[in-house]
Amino acid sequence: MTADQDPALLRRWNATLLAARAGREGPDPAPYGLDLLARWAEPQRRYHTVEHLRAVLDRVDELADQGGEGGELELVRLAAWFHDVVYRPDRSENEERSAALAERALAEAGLTPREVAEVARLVRLTTTHDPAEGDLNGETLCDADLAVLAGDPDAYGGYAAAIREEYAFVPPDAYREGRTAVLRQLLSLPRLFRTPYGAAVWEARARENLAREIAELSGGAAGTNG
Repeated sequence: MTADQDPALLRRWNATLLAARAGREGPDPAPYGLDLLARWAEPQRRYHTVEHLRAVLDRVDELADQGGEGGELELVRLAAWFHDVVYRPDRSENEERSAALAERALAEAGLTPREVAEVARLVRLTTTHDPAEGDLNGETLCDADLAVLAGDPDAYGGYAAAIREEYAFVPPDAYREGRTAVLRQLLSLPRLFRTPYGAAVWEARARENLAREIAELSGGAAGTNG
């Protein structure tokens, strides 16, 4: 799907940027949204696609609807738009490059320096998914990004298979080793989800999915990843 074929998502971008500007003057949001959607539709992507962007935005809305008080939701939504907008599976600096793009684009698009800095901080936070206690913006974005881990078994399997496709250039044994290390690191965290809703609704199922994938990988099953 090309950028101009997703008018609903473009409308969401336009509304978010205008709300973040809070009545301040600025350029037309649409060209920025079209550029972002084109980046999200790049051919090397299998999981980190427009569908992932839409899912993260939906989970931010879900967290807000479930009583998440505080935080700056429009800035969180802008961070969701930028958090994987630069994505090459063979590179390690994707989050930094995505944050740098946010800094350039949002300054031009009419946000204040503080708002730009906050969006960029949130994008960089998705490198570790480890927000500080009380970081409401960070907790919301990180939980929304990790919510895919709590899908039903079929949905999780599709996610894992798509990640493996993105890393098709990695040999099977190396992939299994690397993916298993990532999954074990996630399972070692005291909590995957920091918001009350995420902890209550997503935590247990996510841990079941991670443990099952580790078992599949250690049994020599075709690699999955996330």
